[in-house]
Amino acid sequence: MGLVSGLVGLPLAPVRGVVWLAGQIQDQAEQQYYDPARIRAELEWVDEARRTGELPETEAVERENELLQRLMVRRT
Repeated sequence: MGLVSGLVGLPLAPVRGVVWLAGQIQDQAEQQYYDPARIRAELEWVDEARRTGELPETEAVERENELLQRLMVRRT
């Protein structure tokens, strides 16, 4: 990068930093969202909530399907 282009691009440095940080946050969030251990824990919670009556059967089935889809997306 030349001196002139470096000076011209300097005002954009904070924007690049924010974009990079946003990308890092998104990567971390996706890692946690698709983490198989976290999904298994949520599936166990849904099962327990169904057994105790805390979660109606229809909602439990819907939540299980969402969790299984997340698990399959991570494995592909």
